[in-house]
Amino acid sequence: MSMWKRDAASGLIVLVPLLVILLVANWLFRQIADLPFVTQIEPVALRVAVAIVVLIALTFAVGYLMRTTAGRLVESYIDATMNRVPLVRVLYNASKLAVETALTGTDELQAPVRIETWPGMRMTAFKTGKRTADGREVLFMPTAPNITTGFVIEVEPDRIEPTDERVEEALTRVLSAGFAEQAGTEIEVEDMKDVVEDGESEEQTA
Repeated sequence: MSMWKRDAASGLIVLVPLLVILLVANWLFRQIADLPFVTQIEPVALRVAVAIVVLIALTFAVGYLMRTTAGRLVESYIDATMNRVPLVRVLYNASKLAVETALTGTDELQAPVRIETWPGMRMTAFKTGKRTADGREVLFMPTAPNITTGFVIEVEPDRIEPTDERVEEALTRVLSAGFAEQAGTEIEVEDMKDVVEDGESEEQTA
């Protein structure tokens, strides 16, 4: 890769995520400012501040309700209703999983493992902590780069290969479609050069 292409790629890697965040923030600002119950408030900055306070209060109120029996019944009813509509079901479950993952982190996810799905081919999966009646491990194998979809598979324990990876490392590989594999598995050019020179020195000494 030429120097200018490398510079352009490095610049885009830094700028594109920042631009995406700015665009999303600008879109959210406009959406909040146009909410029906605050459109009469001026200036716009005060309107957005009021809307944010109301949304935060609503969030905590709903969260408190979810701790009660009535709240859990309402949540189960909403889940059942959403899961009856084909397209809405996918969007609802995907967004709910994304929010739960973002807020709770990856601490609740089980250790990543590898399984050989076909001879010579390994795939990344995650333990769910569940077992079937016949003793098989229940695994979740996410798709790449969208980890909100995947396959629930039942595997014999002796076919599971444990890894020393953290959950974040395995998720990064899946989310990046394999392009963000750990750099530690690669051999640096300088290190390889030293190995070659050491080998040549040993041959000359012999």
